[in-house]
Amino acid sequence: MSSIEEQYRGLLGSLLHNSNKKADRTGTGTHSIFGRQIRHDMKQGFPLLTTKKMAVKTMMTELKWFLKGDTNIKYLVDNGCNIWNGDAYKAFKSTFSPMPGIQSSLPSQDEFINKIKTDNGFAQKWGELGPIYGKQWRLWGTDAVSIDQIQDLISEIRTNPDSRRLMVSAWNVGDLPTMALPPCHYGFQCYVRDGKYLSLMWNQRSVDTFLGLPFNIASYAALLCLIAEEVDMIPDQLIGNLGDVHLYSNHVDQAMEQISREIYDLPTVSFKNINILDGEFDYEVHDYKYHPSIKAPLSN
Repeated sequence: MSSIEEQYRGLLGSLLHNSNKKADRTGTGTHSIFGRQIRHDMKQGFPLLTTKKMAVKTMMTELKWFLKGDTNIKYLVDNGCNIWNGDAYKAFKSTFSPMPGIQSSLPSQDEFINKIKTDNGFAQKWGELGPIYGKQWRLWGTDAVSIDQIQDLISEIRTNPDSRRLMVSAWNVGDLPTMALPPCHYGFQCYVRDGKYLSLMWNQRSVDTFLGLPFNIASYAALLCLIAEEVDMIPDQLIGNLGDVHLYSNHVDQAMEQISREIYDLPTVSFKNINILDGEFDYEVHDYKYHPSIKAPLSN
């Protein structure tokens, strides 16, 4: 039995039966609880949920994008990852105005994304999301004075593994106004045990429990594995500190369906050809038994 999936199912149960109804910026409405923690021992397997099929390639592509320091959706859409499309399109809509004297209507989101794919100049301007995760992880500060937090983290783990400063932050207060979306998972910390076991704990202010959290769990598990491989250590504990944990009101039926499903044993994931500072790696998922995916709308 997967402990992490039991914990996840417990969160869904609390949201369905013992939560607060709250309004939110998307206008959808949520069932919300505050302040939870989940823990997973990586020896139990890789934490891909089994009660619904996870889009592993999408999750891994986004992680590569973060590690590359990229903040433009061009790389994502070219690699079949569409989870940031709505945020880019929302920013485009807010500034769209037809040219004077020319009748022009707002392109649909599909038309917008096709333009991102086919027009590099358009993509450079309108695919940009501002200084979000990748910028903060790899180029905190300015071009003149910048900090590569991932490189510094790896170096510090190697040279000073007992440090209490093995941290990466995406919450750059000065950059928040120009981000398409302030970071939901805003920082993480590493910890070394006995000189060879590496743990990772991430902090998350806003938790879309049905759609987002399964991705966050798997993404930080992958990041833990990649860093551990880079510093020649063994992945140990994965911990998530969760702030506003919520279930969107249009995800209730989906959550009830997922809770009703049998939990399977976790798969394993192997990584190779790792170049973490270039945001490149290959992976293979082994023995992943899962239930069918459950569709749910994404609120932007």
